[in-house]
Amino acid sequence: MKLKSVLFFVALTFSLGFSASSQSTRKTVVSISADKFYINYELTYSGRNWNGHSVEGLLMNSRMVQGMFDDLNPETVKNWHYSDTKKWDADRNTDEFVANMPIWKSYGLLSFTLNLQGGSPFGYSQNQPWINSPYTETGELRPDYFKRLEKILDKADELGMAPIIGLFYFGQDDRLADENAVFNAVTNAVDWILEKGYTNVLIEVNNECNVNYEHEILQPERVHELIELVKSRERDGRRLLVSTSYGGGTIPKENVVRASDFILLHGNGVSDPDKIVEMVEETRSVSGYEPMPIVFNEDDHFSFDQPKNNFTAAVSAYASWGYFDYRMKDEGFEEGYQSVPVDWGINSERKKGFFELLKEITGY
Repeated sequence: MKLKSVLFFVALTFSLGFSASSQSTRKTVVSISADKFYINYELTYSGRNWNGHSVEGLLMNSRMVQGMFDDLNPETVKNWHYSDTKKWDADRNTDEFVANMPIWKSYGLLSFTLNLQGGSPFGYSQNQPWINSPYTETGELRPDYFKRLEKILDKADELGMAPIIGLFYFGQDDRLADENAVFNAVTNAVDWILEKGYTNVLIEVNNECNVNYEHEILQPERVHELIELVKSRERDGRRLLVSTSYGGGTIPKENVVRASDFILLHGNGVSDPDKIVEMVEETRSVSGYEPMPIVFNEDDHFSFDQPKNNFTAAVSAYASWGYFDYRMKDEGFEEGYQSVPVDWGINSERKKGFFELLKEITGY
């Protein structure tokens, strides 16, 4: 039997192998068997069908990459000032993120993508003069970033959520001096998660590996080496489940498919819901694919009031779907989850549309 088909049982072994030194009080375990996710050894959305489509085993998510955002560049930090205090506050941002997590979960959100190097706080951008990285130039960890990460992961564990943690973001990877620093950053971040005893975390090596990365190890031809590095790190017989993503509409390459525990797709630029279904079908046809979960964890298309949209299309193809929203030109503070400072509540029409459809589909 191949490894990917027994990850559920491996995860069970991992949990039973806990020692007191590895945070045995953790409450949440995420695992995979074939193309289905389990949380605490039960299928997600167990028994749920929606419009004739099975939902159990999927992992609905939202792109919330700025949960531990900061800006170490004194020239650009003024861009993120809160309107009420006229200053940026990284701890406030994380605290407000954590305060809203139970609300997201109440609608059926079981996962969110948090990137350790964030994402563009403008939604999309060419240049990134801000410095948002939890790593030093040599790949050591910055304690203040990981203190904020711990708050988020502790709450996710308490709530029974399984976050997707991205390690790198293009435009910020050049904050690392060289390839050795990238290896150090991966090793240090993954080891930190393992040493804290988290069993509810999925890893995305980097956001959109085929988009503008400086270091070759983060590019499509070699990124599988980092996937394998993550898989090689263990504590008490435990390891983390891992993948990486590509830009919108791109089908993953064979090297990534063979190395990954699950597949991450992006729907940016895919305005026709039928193309979402085609992406899933094409991914299942990539050489080396065997049954494993397919997860959209970024898609900036909405139309949630329409019977056919990218979310419903993904469900019809038995793929998980992830909402990506940012504050567009001249919009107010309540819009978007990627634009900093972030309103982490459900206070815009787009956010309400997503969460209401999420609740309907998942039966929460």
